[in-house]
Amino acid sequence: MIGASLYFLQEKILFLPSTLAQDYQYDFRYPFEELFFETAENASINAIHFKSENPKGVILYFHGNAGDLSRWGIIGEHFVSLNYDVLIMDYRTYGKSTGTLSEQGFYDDADFCYNYLLKFYSEDDIVLYGRSLGTGIATYLASKHQPRQLILETPYYSILDVAKHRFPIFPVSALLKYKFPSNEFITKVNCPITMFHGTDDNVIPYSSAQKLKAVSPKLLTNFITIDGGEHNNLISFENYKDGIISILE
Repeated sequence: MIGASLYFLQEKILFLPSTLAQDYQYDFRYPFEELFFETAENASINAIHFKSENPKGVILYFHGNAGDLSRWGIIGEHFVSLNYDVLIMDYRTYGKSTGTLSEQGFYDDADFCYNYLLKFYSEDDIVLYGRSLGTGIATYLASKHQPRQLILETPYYSILDVAKHRFPIFPVSALLKYKFPSNEFITKVNCPITMFHGTDDNVIPYSSAQKLKAVSPKLLTNFITIDGGEHNNLISFENYKDGIISILE
């Protein structure tokens, strides 16, 4: 019975969107443009494109599995303060975005955003940043393109790996519709990769990130351990802040 619930309710377990009215007005500290991308039939993706005065490049940011752009935009402003333009999209059903959730839909919408940026930036200017759920999407894009670099905050080996850790008594391999196999994508990445993960993360186990590191291209990968770091507080640690500044300088 619980296994059947896991199958039929997995979207509600994996994805925790909050929604916004279509006329909701964003309020951020930095200049931005609100965008709507018609990425597929019956799918409209809402995005925020922050603009800095003298950008060093642009960060395409993929957020975690909860919330919407009213929250994630504020987090993205940290990178604008480091003189980067930032594009953040809300996934289908999140915020003002509409459409049907599917794993392929995540990838297709991300690819659309990447190609949008190519109209305004060279590929050497694009930094892919994934946080939590978004690390699998960012890694997928990096495997298909040649960005400047890939930054992963609290990454996982695969969603399947995380699900096995969380539901060890169930046959999750057969039940799970969403796999997000970062372990497969990362072997095809050809740009510098930096991973940040906390040892006390109780959402995505530190061990899952270590497994991802083990299959990542060794000469391209820098794995930064945040001792005592949890899932949502890495920004409060000096070695995370120093690492980000070093990467984006």
